[in-house]
Amino acid sequence: MKKFIKIIIFIFTGLIINVFQSLADDKIKIGLIVPLSGDYKEIGRSILKATQLAINKIDDNRILIIPKDTRSDPEITLKVSKELYEEGVRIIIGPVFNKNLVYLNQLEEIIFLSLSNTNINNPKNVISGGINAISQMNAIKKFQKFAKLERSILLVPNSEFKIEIENAVMKTKIKLKDKFIYDSDPTILTSQIEKLTRYAQRKRNLKDEIKRLKNSNDINKEKKISNLEKRDTLGGINFDSVIIADFDESLKSVTTSLLYTDVSSNRINYITLNQWFDKSILKEKNLQPIYFPSINKKNYDEFVSEYYKIYNEYPNQISFLSFDLTGLVYFLLYKNDFIMNNKIFYKKNKFKGKIGVFEINKNKISHILNFYVAEDNDFKKIF
Repeated sequence: MKKFIKIIIFIFTGLIINVFQSLADDKIKIGLIVPLSGDYKEIGRSILKATQLAINKIDDNRILIIPKDTRSDPEITLKVSKELYEEGVRIIIGPVFNKNLVYLNQLEEIIFLSLSNTNINNPKNVISGGINAISQMNAIKKFQKFAKLERSILLVPNSEFKIEIENAVMKTKIKLKDKFIYDSDPTILTSQIEKLTRYAQRKRNLKDEIKRLKNSNDINKEKKISNLEKRDTLGGINFDSVIIADFDESLKSVTTSLLYTDVSSNRINYITLNQWFDKSILKEKNLQPIYFPSINKKNYDEFVSEYYKIYNEYPNQISFLSFDLTGLVYFLLYKNDFIMNNKIFYKKNKFKGKIGVFEINKNKISHILNFYVAEDNDFKKIF
């Protein structure tokens, strides 16, 4: 009798184990590869927390996030990705930095949703989920039409980012009067901007007009001369807007050079790329108003507030992207009856995330962005 009971218990225990094993196997496993140690660990940990926040919002116990530490090293990135593949993972969010993509073409059966905004020369199995240059140029193109701008000059720094910008210009067919590559060295930059804006000619025009008036019989010449002497230059500018493809201090160097050459934001439209609502721009009164495409600010502020409430710290900007990418993966899996295959990012689809609208087509992601202006100590939404 005791032996019979033991057999029953053994069988029952085996059934329980099989049930739990079956439940584990039924999970939809999504990998997350980010730096959880090393120089960029704070970024990685913020992304991990934001991803968990997204999972809590989704509230579907079929979804399982499996994080791995890349240490922001390309070889370790490949190693942990192989480990995830062996665990049955076929979609991975990450890596964060473009340099860590180099070996990922070895894992053709995995789709990687990179958090980078770089689209050029990525492995075929890597989809860039960042706010890429094409998305931003499309938003600027829309603003050109909105503001009736016909003669935009594009200023691009002579850096690796130049290739991304040039590709975006070609893909979006944005209307430009001219494109100008500039040096990041401020001393060289100023002379380049002087040439672009015809500063020397306009300076000479002013001197010549003052001289002409002094030698004229104009009855109001004293008043006219007085007004001219308050000016720096004389003459029109042959463009109505300038698109500055730069950020941070480099952006401010360009606008400083434009101001020096008497081309202020009151004379033409200053337009730049996504600035993530950098509050230091609001302190730079001389460059305002300045326009830029970006994510949805209201949603971003709500995300930051909720993140802080839960974790008692502020998130990294990239973590907002990982929050939405987690939702995007769930949305596409749901649309595909939770069948995991490499076609879910190939079909044409739209997903409304916190960032804005994601457009998915042929293993590419683009964003329909909002547009803002920084002026009067505030970021104001244009569209």
